[in-house]
Amino acid sequence: MSTSVPDVSASKGRGRQKEINRIYAYPLPILFSPPEPPHSGASHVGLFAFRSRVENPQCEGVWDPCTRSVWIVNSDHSMVLWQRGFFGKGSLSRSEPSWLVRRIHEQQQKAKKALTAEEITAKRRAERQQFKLDRAHAFAASVAEAEAAFAAGDTSVKVAPLTRDAVANFAARSSDRSETNSPDLSKLNPAGAIQTTTAGSAYDVVGEDLTEEAIPENLEHLQLTLQEAFFLLWCLDCLRVLDMNTQEFMTLSEIWTAFQRAHLTLPPSVSEKPRFDNPFLVNYAVYHHYRSLGWVVRSGIKFCVDYLLYKRGPVFHHAEFGVTVCPVYEDTEDQSNSPFDLPNTTPFSWSWLSTINRVNTQVQKTLILAYVTIPSSRRVDITLLSSPACLAHFSVREVVLRRFVPARMRD
Repeated sequence: MSTSVPDVSASKGRGRQKEINRIYAYPLPILFSPPEPPHSGASHVGLFAFRSRVENPQCEGVWDPCTRSVWIVNSDHSMVLWQRGFFGKGSLSRSEPSWLVRRIHEQQQKAKKALTAEEITAKRRAERQQFKLDRAHAFAASVAEAEAAFAAGDTSVKVAPLTRDAVANFAARSSDRSETNSPDLSKLNPAGAIQTTTAGSAYDVVGEDLTEEAIPENLEHLQLTLQEAFFLLWCLDCLRVLDMNTQEFMTLSEIWTAFQRAHLTLPPSVSEKPRFDNPFLVNYAVYHHYRSLGWVVRSGIKFCVDYLLYKRGPVFHHAEFGVTVCPVYEDTEDQSNSPFDLPNTTPFSWSWLSTINRVNTQVQKTLILAYVTIPSSRRVDITLLSSPACLAHFSVREVVLRRFVPARMRD
């Protein structure tokens, strides 16, 4: 009778996934509490007898016109916006604001005399680089040996395939390796450079348990794009923006004007008429379109697109779509006298389209061309640009592209 051994790794994976589902359970910063039953004396019946309470976090940010972004300096507000909708990115992180957690973990690892994540990455990179060098030397030596045997008249010698074990054996037998080609991997710092070993310089022991004084100051803030910030304060009403000059909270009208002027090169003292082809309006129309459909919209500059679309968020799975914004002028006269140099307004070449489509196909993403129709200033009154009501005159059309692979798509 055989007994089954429980899969420990599978149980850990399920526990980790359960914890992720708990942390990122809410798709938006605002929460809707379960409806409360009506009081016994209530005379209303039907749907209106049960009312849900809306919990609004009311996060606060600071408007920074230099970086065209809104800074969330409160760490609690930053985690609320990230964990409930994946808004913004850490200023010292690639995505999630995790700089402080990484620094604390680094101190704990140094206290245990263990490698940090950065040091492990640097060590692996050095090992891969050394393996490539050893493989090249082993291949050159094998070819030279075969050529020498062929010149001596022995045609039975062939170049054997270089496996990892064969390369390791060659590296162990090799005695002419220079010091520059054989770095001591134990002396690598996080940057991957070689450092000399001195007493106490490799690891500074700070104790197993970090005290409150040993915890470093959090130097990171959450950085919201203009589109993310305006969606939070206009659609969800869960963000207030502070003007760093006046130290007062800005009104919706002031924020609307400031976000449009962020793309102008003129000083604030010079007035200029608002335009429908303002880059903030064009990009926000696409951002609002996909956010309203339930997608998690993130920046796609890493894959040569404007936005990436996630079903639930980056911690659950990779993005399924890459979106490129393609503005289309309803009136060509508006394009000719426009002060903005919007990308993708002119017909793009097939080489550009093939390049960007190939990049996204290689990372298992489908490319979407989002055509934003910019309303004509002669058809729509320009006074509508003083409020978000002008967004109703923008339209978004989508074209999905798939790369044709003859070997896979013969049917």
